[in-house]
Amino acid sequence: MKKALAILALLLVAGMMFAGGSQAAPAAPMAAENDGPFAWVIDNGSFPQVDVLKMEGNIISAGSSTVFPAAEWIAAQLEDEGYTGQITIDSIGSGAGYERFVNGESDVSNASSKIKQSTIDAAIAAGRPAIEFRIGTDALAVVVNSANTWATDVTMEELAKIFTSDRWSDVNPAWPNQPILKFIPGTDSGTFEYFVEEVFSKDPAPMLASSNLQLSEDDNILVQGVEGSPNAVGFFGYAYYANEGAGLKILDIDSVKANTANVDNGTYPLARPLFMYSAANIMRSKPQVAAYLAYVLNNANEAMLAVGYFQAPVAAINGAKAAWLEAMKGAY
Repeated sequence: MKKALAILALLLVAGMMFAGGSQAAPAAPMAAENDGPFAWVIDNGSFPQVDVLKMEGNIISAGSSTVFPAAEWIAAQLEDEGYTGQITIDSIGSGAGYERFVNGESDVSNASSKIKQSTIDAAIAAGRPAIEFRIGTDALAVVVNSANTWATDVTMEELAKIFTSDRWSDVNPAWPNQPILKFIPGTDSGTFEYFVEEVFSKDPAPMLASSNLQLSEDDNILVQGVEGSPNAVGFFGYAYYANEGAGLKILDIDSVKANTANVDNGTYPLARPLFMYSAANIMRSKPQVAAYLAYVLNNANEAMLAVGYFQAPVAAINGAKAAWLEAMKGAY
């Protein structure tokens, strides 16, 4: 009982620290290790560090294909460190991931688009109030085949024309009189939703009505499609471009390159946050889920860089940690 109270006190201290955005440790060293079902060690009042060898049980996640590479990287790290449970990661698009979460079919929802109020309400009605955890940043990549020599820097207006026109010369008379082959994410994808919001003012109809259009929830299929023709164009998460090498060429947007500096300073027009969602009652009833999310937040920056994305701002990660601490307050 005394040990449990000591751990609770440490959680509350850590919660106050991260809620205030501070990362400073308290002056007096404190350390306690939980001997109950939870799998973390709290050291110096900082955010919990996960003891992977104490994690038990399976974890089910589903959603964004953009988040998938990072989630897969995290799962591999956990396995390497001795986690013996199973982590299911279904790449089905953010929208479909939200549906599974609301329906009680997943523990964690991976998303490349922020949860909508209607989904928040549905999750509350289902007894699974969604908690948002910001884990990183994506610079959505608009790419062409590496043999494309004419398109290098496009405006947002030209971007809209590219994904609605029949031929490249319809966008710019100096470009080839060749059909534009378009490879885009499926309509359940958060990437599709985000692109439509930013480029088409939330109206997908013009793009969906265009010719030579192929949709897929699998970003690897989109990559292969663009690599297959010099007249192809597509868009997807930056990691899928970063890992393809010479087969693709990324377009500058409004003369701004998709790189770390322009993502960090907010000038790249198609930079967007990446999320995971869960609920306090899930985290409390399934300690492995709480431990998994703590591990994600502790390793998010490394995961993003490893797979080709960009780090979330420090304040955003601290906010996610504060949300985790609030969800687990008084649990043990």
